Formats: sequence, C-alpha cells, structure tokens
Amino acid sequence: MDKRKFLKVSGVAAAGLMVSPLISCGDTHSGNASVSSNKESEATGIITEFKQSTLGFDYSALEPHIDAQTMEIHFSKHHAGYVRKLNKALTAEPDFKSNGIEDLLMKVDGSQTAIRNNGGGHYNHSLFWECMKPGGSKAPEGKLAEAINSEFGNQKALEEAFFKAAKTRFGSGWAWLTADANGKLSVSSTANQDNPLMKNIVKEGGTPILGIDVWEHAYYLKYQNLRGDYINAFMDVVNWDTVAAKYAVV
Repeated sequence: MDKRKFLKVSGVAAAGLMVSPLISCGDTHSGNASVSSNKESEATGIITEFKQSTLGFDYSALEPHIDAQTMEIHFSKHHAGYVRKLNKALTAEPDFKSNGIEDLLMKVDGSQTAIRNNGGGHYNHSLFWECMKPGGSKAPEGKLAEAINSEFGNQKALEEAFFKAAKTRFGSGWAWLTADANGKLSVSSTANQDNPLMKNIVKEGGTPILGIDVWEHAYYLKYQNLRGDYINAFMDVVNWDTVAAKYAVV
C-alpha cells in the first residue's frame, strides 16, 4: 500500500472503524495470535479455511513503542485482508491442498501468486504478533542464548545483524531470525510477503523464529520514514521467551 492509500485508511480508523467479529483484542489474557483456529476436513485433515486468531493484548498495550492506531489498522485491516484473500485464492485453486499454513508455504511456487502473497501475509503476521508482548522477557536464555552466542558472539551482535537486514531491505518486506534443522541460526530478509519456509521461492531457507514487518504500513503513522527508529522500538517489545520456545521445537 502506498502512503496516500495508507493515510486514507488511517482516517477511516480514526473515525471509528469496526473490528471483524472473528477478531477480539480486548482480552489481554487470551494468548498470543496463532493459526490454530482453522477449519479442516475430518476425513482428510486438509485445511479448508484459515482464520485469524485473537491478538492476545489490547491495541494500546505496546505503546509507546508501537502505537494503538497502527496496531488496529495493521491487525484488523491488513492481516485480516490477507486471511480473507488466502481463503478466496484456495477456493479458486481447489487442487492445491495443505494440512496447515507451514505446509502450504513449503509447497507454494512462483506461479501461485495469490496463495504465495496471502499465505505468506497470514503466516508472517501471525508470527509477528506472537513474538511481541508488553513486558515480555528482554533477553534470550537457555539453548537459544547458547546458539546466539555460538553463531553471533552475543545478543548485541545478533540484534545488529537483525537491524541491518531489516533496515536495508529495499521497499517492502520482512527480516528474519531463522533456525535450520540442526539448530544453526541465521539472519536474512525477504521481499513482500515471502518468508524462508518458501523453499521453492526463497534461497535462504529455515524455520522463522522471529520476524519484523518492514512494510510502511507497519510503522509510517508514528515513525514516518524513520525505519531504523521503528526497528529499535520493535526490539524493545520482543518477547524472547516466545522466540526461545519456537527455537526449541525446530
């Protein structure tokens, strides 16, 4: 979305946009966003419809780092739109089957543009919400801390590498901390809504355990063109316990 269109949507939100009935953000104890509320065929286990789960905290909970208006628009408009369009795309391609969002992304190729873009948008945003938390843990511990120290030297060096990947991603996209099957960590970035699970599309693969959205809609209302300030603000609300839990099951 370009700046003009984004600001137009922002005006709608300021006037009192309504949240989809599938989405609830008022319960701060409901748990973080996930992709667990999908419809599947009882006979085959194939996912027939993806749904957006609850955010898990109030839109204002991450202030002053991430402002409430950006959170509301980002979650209830952008992410919800990806879910809606993903389900439409899957209806249009009935032969494309998956047993979950990760499986879908590992199967998709460059010819399936709508599934690629909207499946990536759904997965990426779900991970993004999960890895942020008001008052979350500020430093990695346990095996994740050991892996960070082994690969990068220390947490500061990791954060510098992550910052560079996010800051230098040209145009819209994401930066990632990923782990391979052996637990080796790496930092990378992808364009648009691609991510490292897309083995038929992305060269630097792995399982994402932390991701930051650097599309302008993620930060422009508060930070305008100061992407670096937004990245630093995001690092202040990362919940390293969640990242460590994801690393533990790679």
